Amino acid sequence: MLQFFNRCSQGRGAWLLMALTALVLELVALYFQHVMLLQPCVMCIYERCALFGILGASLVGAIAPKTPLRYAAILLWIYSAWEGVQLAWKHTMIQLHPSPFNTCDFFVSFPSWLPLDKWLPAVFHASGDCSVRQWQFLTLEMPQWLVGIFGAYLLVALIVLIAQFVRPRRRDLFGR
Repeated sequence: MLQFFNRCSQGRGAWLLMALTALVLELVALYFQHVMLLQPCVMCIYERCALFGILGASLVGAIAPKTPLRYAAILLWIYSAWEGVQLAWKHTMIQLHPSPFNTCDFFVSFPSWLPLDKWLPAVFHASGDCSVRQWQFLTLEMPQWLVGIFGAYLLVALIVLIAQFVRPRRRDLFGR
């Protein structure tokens, strides 16, 4: 199994598939925001940024899957997925256990050299409240789904990282 993940990480197909899944999730978030008129909160925007990190990692991996740049892509993937799990978990706790002492920020805080909320307000402007439950599917709220999604990304990323230290088996003509 690890050899399979090693081989997949050295090809563009798996990286592009991951990019496609992250892009679809971003488009779904924008659909919720602009078509269904759900207002994203600060935590939603940060979770969106973590998903953009996974998208960026997958594009870096797709650019050069057979070079050491692949390791940078895997590390960015792990970091983004870990941050996504943490953010989605915190957001879930805010929704499940609302408290006046446990709230999210009123405004997103990006670095001054990367003010995404100023450059792309249609994507990165937060106008909602983190404790409000706006959407539910199969009894789970959106941040609960994101815990599972980011958890799956993280699990696969860790397996791929471990697989980098396994030598792929050479196949000969007779499959030994």
